[in-house]
Amino acid sequence: MITRTHQTPIMHRFVEHNGTIYFGGVIADDVSEGMGGQTAQICRKLDALLAAAGSDRTKLLSATLYVTDMSKKTEMNEAWTAWIAASDLPARATLGVAELGKNVLIEVVVTAART
Repeated sequence: MITRTHQTPIMHRFVEHNGTIYFGGVIADDVSEGMGGQTAQICRKLDALLAAAGSDRTKLLSATLYVTDMSKKTEMNEAWTAWIAASDLPARATLGVAELGKNVLIEVVVTAART
């Protein structure tokens, strides 16, 4: 069974199939902040989305981080590892992209297991 939740004009916020939850891309609300600030905002938003889906950060399976400035990857990693314990880190890829929208420095896509 496939469950689709929180529809937007272009997608669902998350889709679940067989206990695996797939989340759409998440960006910061306040894009005036730098890479670390935007990453921390996204992590807080992920906590809320994961909870709404019946999961949490300890159940993350994979993450793809899209960033517009790879020279700020250290700043991004600091916010990321402050949010999630080393023992719970998911498989992850970080990809450099040309643009994500005006002042958007990072977008994160995750997959998690249901708790």
